[in-house]
Amino acid sequence: MRTGWLLALLLTCFLFLSEGRDSERNQQISIKAALRTPSHVSPGQSYNLTPFDHCETSLQPPSPTIPEYIIDLDCPPKERWKELITDKRKEIVVLIEHVKKFCDVLFGHTLFWMVEEFMPRLADTLPAEYREEFEGIALITGMNFGEVVLFNVFYEFFSLCTSIVARSDDGVLYHGRNLDFGLFLGWDPVNHTWQTATLLKPLVVSLNFIQGNKTLYRAINYAGYTGILTAINPGKFALTVDERFTWDGGYVGIAEWILGDRNQQWMGFLTRQVMETCGSYSCAQKKLSKPPLVAPVYFILSGTSPTEGCVITRGRNNFDIWPLGERHENQTGDWFLVQTNFDHWKKPSPIDNRRSPAVKCMDQLGNKDVPGTLSNVLSTRPVLNKLTTYTSIMSAEKHQFRTWIQSCPDPCWPW
Repeated sequence: MRTGWLLALLLTCFLFLSEGRDSERNQQISIKAALRTPSHVSPGQSYNLTPFDHCETSLQPPSPTIPEYIIDLDCPPKERWKELITDKRKEIVVLIEHVKKFCDVLFGHTLFWMVEEFMPRLADTLPAEYREEFEGIALITGMNFGEVVLFNVFYEFFSLCTSIVARSDDGVLYHGRNLDFGLFLGWDPVNHTWQTATLLKPLVVSLNFIQGNKTLYRAINYAGYTGILTAINPGKFALTVDERFTWDGGYVGIAEWILGDRNQQWMGFLTRQVMETCGSYSCAQKKLSKPPLVAPVYFILSGTSPTEGCVITRGRNNFDIWPLGERHENQTGDWFLVQTNFDHWKKPSPIDNRRSPAVKCMDQLGNKDVPGTLSNVLSTRPVLNKLTTYTSIMSAEKHQFRTWIQSCPDPCWPW
C-alpha cells in the first residue's frame, strides 16, 4: 500500500511538471512572440515545428567571465564547498525559493512536504562523504537539509542538453555541449525567458578539483550542486551528461531507493566517482556502462586518441555504446557524434528536433577548425534555445576547457 501511494505521488508530480499547466493568456502570447515566424517565411507557408533556417558561421565566443573555485578533496567534506557557497549563497536561496513558489502553485504544499519528509531519509542512505558535503552546504545557506538534497538530485530529471564529440582533420578530439535547464519551471512573459534558466546563469562556476595539491579534474557546475555534468580530466578524457526520458525514469528509481532498493547509483555521484578514480577513457567507459542507475541517462565520452569517442545510452539496468564513426540518418561525415535527448536509433520529436540542425551544420562547417565549428553549431537555433544556460568546448588531448554563458534573443525556440 505504501509503495503504491508513493509511486503514484511521484508520478503525479512528474505529470504535472511535464504538462507545465499554464492557463494565463499573456504567457501563451509571449511564448508565441518568442516563436515569431522567421521573416523569410510567407504567411501560410509551412515550416518545421522546431524552426531552423541557417547555420551560424562567424560566431566569436565572448571572453570567459565565469568565476573559478578550488575544491580541495583533501579537506573535510563539510569544508570543501565553503568559499563557493558563501559567495553564491544569496543566488542559491533565490533559486530554491523560486522553485518552491512555482511548485506550490502546481501542487499546493504536497511536493515540498514530500521533500522535507523523504529527502533527509534519502540522504541518510548516500555515501557519508556526500552526505557531509550536503550538511556543510545546508549550514552555510540556512536551507532545509531536504532542500539541499533535492537541489542535488534535481538535475537528474529536468535538463535538456546537446553534446557533440568531433574529430579534427588532424585527428584531435574535441567535445562540446550546451546545458539547457528549466523546462516548464516558470515562463517570464515580459522577457520571454524561462525563469529557472535565468536564475541558474549566475550560479555557473568553474571548478578545479585538487588532491595532493594537484589538479585531478576540472568541471563546470551550478553552485550548490556537487555532482558532475560537464568535466575534463586533462590528458585523459572528457565527459558530459544528457537527460534521457523513459517510462520508468528517475521518479520510479527515487521511489524504489526510498523504499529500500539501494542497488542503484545516482548519476551525479557516479560521474564524480569516475572523474576521481579513472585515469583513462577505457576505465571511464566501463564504469559508466555497468552499474544499475536510479535514472536513465546519456553519457557522452571523449578521450585522447582519434577513435576514443562514444555515446553511452543508459537504461536503469542496461546500456548501449554508440562509437565515433557511426552516423545518424542523413549524416554525411563519420567524424562526429551528436547526442540530444533522444536515443540515436530513434527519430527526435518534431517539437524538439535539435539533432537534425546540429548534424546538418556539423556536415556543412566541416572539421578543419573543430573548435570554431562547435562554437557555431552550439550557437545555431534551435540547438541554442531559451533553456540554454552555458556552452562548453573542451579537448582532453589539448588540455583545453572553455565555457561561456549563453543567451538566445527572439525569435528563439523555447526548448
